[in-house]
Amino acid sequence: MKIRQIGAMTAASVLALGLAACGDSAKDGGAGGGGGGEKFKVGIKFDQPGLGLKEGSKYTGLDVDVATYVAKELGHEAGDIQWVQAPSAQRETLISTGQVDMVVATYSITDARKEKISFAGPYFVAGQDLLVRADDSSITGPEALTGKKLCSVTGSTSAQKVKDKYPGVQLQEFGTYSECVTALVSKGVDALTTDNTILAGYASQAQYKGKLKVVGKTFSEERYGIGIKKGDTATCEKINTAIAKMISSGDWQKAIDANLGPAGFKVDSATNPPKQDACS
Repeated sequence: MKIRQIGAMTAASVLALGLAACGDSAKDGGAGGGGGGEKFKVGIKFDQPGLGLKEGSKYTGLDVDVATYVAKELGHEAGDIQWVQAPSAQRETLISTGQVDMVVATYSITDARKEKISFAGPYFVAGQDLLVRADDSSITGPEALTGKKLCSVTGSTSAQKVKDKYPGVQLQEFGTYSECVTALVSKGVDALTTDNTILAGYASQAQYKGKLKVVGKTFSEERYGIGIKKGDTATCEKINTAIAKMISSGDWQKAIDANLGPAGFKVDSATNPPKQDACS
């Protein structure tokens, strides 16, 4: 009798452990989870309409579409991707410490960044521009910023370029572009600078329709790359192959149209679609 009781207790314990394990697997889905495989962690922006935007449990934007396509070519299904927020100032740290497998977050390829991490790509070439209030006709380009309050994000190439080239501007750096947009609408700053793709996304949002406008005078070239661990040339080459395939198949153009088309954004055909750099 005791043997039967012990056997029943053991079976019940095994069943309970099995159910607990199933529960933990469900919890492990994390942000953007839902697949059954090992998580592939991708850093994106959570607050950039048309590029990388998180709304509830939904992730949309060009960077999301590019990352999903590339991840699949690397052997990871969409449900196995875990989306990780990657603010500008934290991108290199997220990669170098292994908190993400790659970063696809309007990440401009620069020599300074290549000292810490490696890049695949580029997958898109944007240009730095200005976002101002729709009724402001005084700011027609960066040369008109003297004495004006300009907002950008800490750790972005945009902020440093303006600081170096236009010393007369009053630069204010916030943690996210969303904070800059809020300050611009409330007249806390006079303009926001970053890539024209990002600015077009904000200008097209329903709550800002008719309140904001992109100046339309680009003054830099921003080559968006995919950040990976430094020296990982094998992964870099696989990603470059995936990007080239996305472009040649027409899926790249579909992603551009779906995410940036609604904002009336015009792709510069002189620089897009881009050719990928050699991996090193």
